[in-house]
Amino acid sequence: MANPKVIVLTGYGINCEEETAFAFDKAGAKSEIVHINDLIDGVKNLKDYQILAIPGGFSFGDDTGSGNAYANKLKNNLKEQILDFVKRQTLILGICNGCQILSLTGLIPATFGKYGEPQVAFRHNSTARYECRFVDVKANSEKCVFTRGLDVLHIPIAHGEGNFYAENSTLERLEENQQIPLKYSYSHGDLANGEFPINPNGALLDTAAVCDESGRIMGMMPHPERAIFFTQSDLWTLEKEMRLRSGKELAEVGDGLAIFKNAVGWF
Repeated sequence: MANPKVIVLTGYGINCEEETAFAFDKAGAKSEIVHINDLIDGVKNLKDYQILAIPGGFSFGDDTGSGNAYANKLKNNLKEQILDFVKRQTLILGICNGCQILSLTGLIPATFGKYGEPQVAFRHNSTARYECRFVDVKANSEKCVFTRGLDVLHIPIAHGEGNFYAENSTLERLEENQQIPLKYSYSHGDLANGEFPINPNGALLDTAAVCDESGRIMGMMPHPERAIFFTQSDLWTLEKEMRLRSGKELAEVGDGLAIFKNAVGWF
């Protein structure tokens, strides 16, 4: 399948749908932005797509907790359709608010195959404030489709509730089972070990992303769709000068595109 079809959900405060669809299209997919109500009303059906993306934003204003109301809307209206989608050879990507939604619907980490049971949480940042900056994340899993073959990515965050939490037994299983595909790190790859601002939110085990046991469903707090081009990086002017002075060609793409290329390439 050369060009997998991507359904990018929108509605009720999701606000990164256009950037997410653009990123998938840039990677070679064919994306369609669909309001959640069109799925609920049967205008659209997940069986017609190979990738489901839930972008970032502030669904329902985060009024009942980030992603909570949107997750309930999915569970109350589309649970069976989503579980059928998961059973197929499909991919799901949740970014920022979408990551919170995936955790609340129990699609990640779904240890022991328990899809639909919330097992982890993304709590308020340890700084008690909204954090918006570029960070480095170290790829930590060859199991996860989205991070295979990657190393360190320089991509932005923008969230108030990215502080990953899970019980010790769950943390141990996630570590053993390569279900923490991205961890906050220094640019040279050493992990943050909880140090702020390298770890921007206090996440346990420096967790920036979580996947299910199959590696086909990933939720990540950073925004790869905001790092598609080289010139989107906060360091691009410095890197441009360093490349010019060393006689190297200028880069065109940003680190975030690799996430989407991996997804498309899997098909």
